[in-house]
Amino acid sequence: MSPGGGIPAGAPLIDRDAPLLFVINASAGAFDPDAKRQVIETALATAGRKGELISCRPEDLPRVATEAASQAARRGTAVVAVGGDGSLNTIAQAAHAAGCAMGVIPYGTFNYFARSHGIPVEADAAARHLLAAQAQPVQVGAINNRVFLVNASLGVYPELLRDREAFKARFGRSRPVAFFAALSTLLRAQRRLRLHIETASSVRDVQTLSLFVGNNPLQLKQFGAEPADSIPGTPGDGSLAALMLRPIGSWSMLGLLLQGAMGRLGEAAGIESFEFRHMVVRPRLPRGTREIAVAFDGEVTRMRTPIDIRVLERPLYLLKAAGAAP
Repeated sequence: MSPGGGIPAGAPLIDRDAPLLFVINASAGAFDPDAKRQVIETALATAGRKGELISCRPEDLPRVATEAASQAARRGTAVVAVGGDGSLNTIAQAAHAAGCAMGVIPYGTFNYFARSHGIPVEADAAARHLLAAQAQPVQVGAINNRVFLVNASLGVYPELLRDREAFKARFGRSRPVAFFAALSTLLRAQRRLRLHIETASSVRDVQTLSLFVGNNPLQLKQFGAEPADSIPGTPGDGSLAALMLRPIGSWSMLGLLLQGAMGRLGEAAGIESFEFRHMVVRPRLPRGTREIAVAFDGEVTRMRTPIDIRVLERPLYLLKAAGAAP
């Protein structure tokens, strides 16, 4: 922080006369784009601030986010992500690369990133919040140099996300739908991963159904899966948390899901957790296969092995009120 406790050293300065650049994922959440625009325009007018609103389709979001972040860095302003955790991830990747500040107006199902940083989940309150906020450093992780804000994973979790999107397309966006999608995935999950894992403190070979890495203390607390404090810092503030799911039967999997729903995942016999800052994962794959399915912040892709997961030294600068509580 600066000596006066104001803007942190190294934080990008925000010119309040320069328009904020709002990037709106037109398909995120249950609200239509016009409603999103109206909320933002009302907040800007009330605060006497300027803003440029850029709506785009999901397939255009990476390009639009990169262009907006570059403009924000040149103009001394911030790029604001309007959407769910997946949209936030894409815009955070662009903002981190460009070195500009980033704001958030959440429109997702769980909104873990916004909630963990004290950003309101109601759109009008979030818009007012960011217009009075300052750029504060927050930790981000990277998986093969791809930024993630909330979590990253291998194994059953990418399958769960694919199933969740299929359930949402059929039954709508809600937490009960997400829960039953998870139930469907976990009850038929039997594909084991054989992983060679290297961290600063250990090198070992494991068999697991899923390797989950968390950068969000709120999500870990909600699951009841915070690891023992073994290194300086905590997940989301100095370290990352790893959770491994040992191969178990379908009935045991159902019990595990219920324990997670009750916030008691850390008590489950099939879960191992630990903290780390840097981890290299080498999956044992079929001959000729060099890529594996990976999930990060709700998005699923394939990445070339080995998988490198680490806390990035350079933070993301997020517009949030000083002292905002989760």
